[in-house]
Amino acid sequence: MTYAQAACGAVERALAADARVVVLGEDVGRGGIFGQYQGLQQKFGAARVIDTPISEATIMGAAVGMALAGLRPVVEMRVVDFALCAVDEIVNQAAKARFMFGGQGRVPLVARLPIGIWSGSAAQHSQSLEAWFAHVPGLVVVAPGSPQDNCGLLATAIDCGDPVIYMEHKELWGLEEEVDAAQRVPLGKARVLQAGTDVTLVSWSRAVQVARLAAAEAKAQEISVELIDLRTIWPWDRETVLASAAKTRRLVVAHEAVQVGGFGAEIAATVAEELGVPVRRVGGARIPVGYAPPLEDEARVSAGAIARALRA
Repeated sequence: MTYAQAACGAVERALAADARVVVLGEDVGRGGIFGQYQGLQQKFGAARVIDTPISEATIMGAAVGMALAGLRPVVEMRVVDFALCAVDEIVNQAAKARFMFGGQGRVPLVARLPIGIWSGSAAQHSQSLEAWFAHVPGLVVVAPGSPQDNCGLLATAIDCGDPVIYMEHKELWGLEEEVDAAQRVPLGKARVLQAGTDVTLVSWSRAVQVARLAAAEAKAQEISVELIDLRTIWPWDRETVLASAAKTRRLVVAHEAVQVGGFGAEIAATVAEELGVPVRRVGGARIPVGYAPPLEDEARVSAGAIARALRA
């Protein structure tokens, strides 16, 4: 099934299993703009799959209240760029309620904030802002890179007792693979996609697909790459990454987000501090994503750029 269908199935099973689960957001009644809620309002009704006005602050504020009152809302923000209108509710309310009230109130919501370059959609619809949310105490941050992970991680996120920033990629919705709907994916656990001995390559979200191409290019040059899909940005799987880097003695981190201040810097710094091995980062240029294809390509991280870092 596709990345979108896998996520839709996870939400459908959560709605069926737990009456506290609700969905709210713009266009969810007609299935969402990527088909990630297809048929759910028809099956569960408009009181549980709730169409909202075009007001991200209102949507997120209502969801925080729902969560504090005992529900488990799945909040659709359409794209992360639009969710910036709801940052106060996410950062100052959802993230801090459990701490500020001594655990008397928790906010078990999932905020779906799709990230990444969206072809032909320009600067206001093409951002990857996972590092922003990883910086905020109280938030769990997830970035699934495959249909199987989008199914298994979303189910786990809905069951989590804390606010989860769930960041699907805008250009992965049609990606297909076999999916085991019963397989849960734990938060905070990376996946080793390919074993290797010469260099560790860590990535997440759609950049994993690009990293696969780079690893194949490196293999043709007799460089053995261990490829890791981080999957959860916070908490990130330090143990798996450190164990791999201790074996290969080299690390490259690649992500689509702007390299400056990106989460790759946290991983690189941790590995350098713990192991003292050489590290390199590959990320987007610090430029707004252009509308014209040649300008958009300047903002993309290519397999060639990752392969060059692996060779270096």
